[in-house]
Amino acid sequence: MSLLVTLAADILVAVLLVASIVSSMRLSGRITKLKADEAALRQTISDLVMASSTAERAIVGLRATLDECDRTLADRLGTAERYATDLAAHVEAGETVIARIASIVAQAAPGREIVRAAAPPTQEPRDLERVVAPVRIAPAGPTSPNGERLGVAAAAALAMSERALGRLRSKAA
Repeated sequence: MSLLVTLAADILVAVLLVASIVSSMRLSGRITKLKADEAALRQTISDLVMASSTAERAIVGLRATLDECDRTLADRLGTAERYATDLAAHVEAGETVIARIASIVAQAAPGREIVRAAAPPTQEPRDLERVVAPVRIAPAGPTSPNGERLGVAAAAALAMSERALGRLRSKAA
């Protein structure tokens, strides 16, 4: 019986040895897969680090560009405000000149009546039609040679103001 027990013990050891070899091979395959996954994970992490550093540099560049655009826009707005102020002063001076011409024509030609056309009401305060209203000279009686010259001068002044108004409209558009 001792031979049988020894043989059974040897068979049991052999079966356990085969089972441990099979489980070792399975574990070895799993470890190999994990090492491959670890390498892929390391590569992914390095790609993410590189992408985040590139994004940080891009953000810094965008902020610098935004600051430059802000400064440029502020400069251009300041220039536009100065031009608007100058333009308003020129329009006011033009209205003063037209009013003087109209009063000169009215004094020189008592038979003529100066009629200033009413500007249409507008919603926008900087509308050119509201700023410069056209002037019309209406004849009211017989004309004289001086009156005709004054009428021509008034018509020339009116034409000049209409051309100026046209230039202002084209610049505003």
